[in-house]
Amino acid sequence: MAIRVQAGDFDVGAEYAALTAGRTSVGGVTLFVGLVRDIAGGEAVSAMTLEHYPGMTERQLEAVEAEARRRWPLDDVLIVHRYGRLEPGDRIVLVATASAHRDAAFDSCRFLIDWLKTRAPFWKLEATPGGERWVEAKDSDDAAAARWTE
Repeated sequence: MAIRVQAGDFDVGAEYAALTAGRTSVGGVTLFVGLVRDIAGGEAVSAMTLEHYPGMTERQLEAVEAEARRRWPLDDVLIVHRYGRLEPGDRIVLVATASAHRDAAFDSCRFLIDWLKTRAPFWKLEATPGGERWVEAKDSDDAAAARWTE
């Protein structure tokens, strides 16, 4: 298990290589990489600033990761989430799950990103031509996370 909250970028290939090194029992790895878009709500976005509560954020990510492990037979999980000022095209988040079985890898990765969108304490401030605005929670994100409610 690896959970990191960091300002710096990450190398997807290097993270994948580290996750799978020497693991011959892994039958599938699913990766999700979230990127900063240059448009949101029909308006141009020149930057996004992500804020978080150090310590609390990591604990919440650990709780979400533990729930994924409870639900699926996972060999490993990786969550890397950035904070600070990011520009369009920059990587925000990497979620990777490794399992002996592809269904577990796919489903757990989707679960993790859905729950991170709604449960991880991050706040996003978008810079637009009209000024800065805080990103509001989306009903679609809540609906995606709700499908995993037992």
